[in-house]
Amino acid sequence: MRIAIGIATRGRPAILAEVLRELDLQTRAPGRILVCHVTPEDVADLPLRFPGVEFLTAAAGLPRQRNRILDAIGDCDAVLFLDDDFIAAPPWLEALEAVLTANPDCAVATGTVVADGAKGPGITPEQARAILAADTPPASLAAAHPHFNGYGCNMALRLAPVRAHDLRFDEKLPLYAWYEDIDLTRRLLPYGTILRLEGARGVHLGVKQGRVPGLRLGYSQVVNPIYLARKGSFPWSHAIPSAARHCLINLLRSFKPEPEVDRWGRFRGNMRGLLDLLTGRADPERILTL
Repeated sequence: MRIAIGIATRGRPAILAEVLRELDLQTRAPGRILVCHVTPEDVADLPLRFPGVEFLTAAAGLPRQRNRILDAIGDCDAVLFLDDDFIAAPPWLEALEAVLTANPDCAVATGTVVADGAKGPGITPEQARAILAADTPPASLAAAHPHFNGYGCNMALRLAPVRAHDLRFDEKLPLYAWYEDIDLTRRLLPYGTILRLEGARGVHLGVKQGRVPGLRLGYSQVVNPIYLARKGSFPWSHAIPSAARHCLINLLRSFKPEPEVDRWGRFRGNMRGLLDLLTGRADPERILTL
C-alpha cells in the first residue's frame, strides 16, 4: 500500500518544519510527502532542509491547495491530510495501514486528537511532544469505530473512490474553508465507511498565526453549514444547531473574550451571515470582500 502525506500551508514555515521533522519518526514510512504552499515565504528554506519532500504551489485557499495535492498524488492508494500545525505520533501511518487493510470498505479514516490547541490558546511543539510521550495508545493499532466525519487536521482518504467519483474539496469554501473536511468526507460516505482510528494519534497545536480574521470566520460559521446543507453533504439537523451554537458562544464570550480570540469580530460576522441568509445573498465566497 502506497500512502502519501499531504500538507497545505500558509505563513508558518517554522511550525511546518517541526511537523516535517516529526514525520521522520513514523514507524511506517510514507510513500510520498507533498507540501502545497502559496508563496516562497511560506516554506522559506525548507526545500533545502527536507530534500525528500515535494513542494507544490497553488492559489491561496485550503481546498485549492489540497486539490493541488490530489492532482499530483499519482498512483498512491491513500493520502493522509495533515494541518501544518499537527504533530502526528510515530504509529499514525502504521495504524492507518492496519485499519485500511482490515476494513476494505473504509473510505475515510480520521485520527484521535489527544489535545487540540484550536480550542484554547494553542500548544507548543515541546508541549505536544510531552503530551504524546505521556499518552497511552490502545493495545491494537487496528482499533477503529464509526465516526460522523473526518477532522481535517488529521484525516486520510482512500483514493480509489475519490478517483472513481471525481471528488474534490469544494473551492467555493475559500481561505480557511470552514467545514471543508465535513463536506468532502460526508460526500464519500455513499462509497464507504468513515472510521475514527484509536491508534492514529496526535496533537493539533492550534497555532493562531495565519488564521482568518474574526469577522470572516464568524461569517463562515453561519453561512457554510447552511450552504453545505443545501448542497446535501451536511444534514440540516446538524447545520442549524452548528450555526446557532457558534452565534451563542461568540455572543456570550464577547463580554469577556479570550486574549487569542476575536469574539466580537466573530459575532459581527455571524450577524452579517444571518442577514445575508435572510436576504438571499449568502455565499461562502463573500468573506473575500469582508
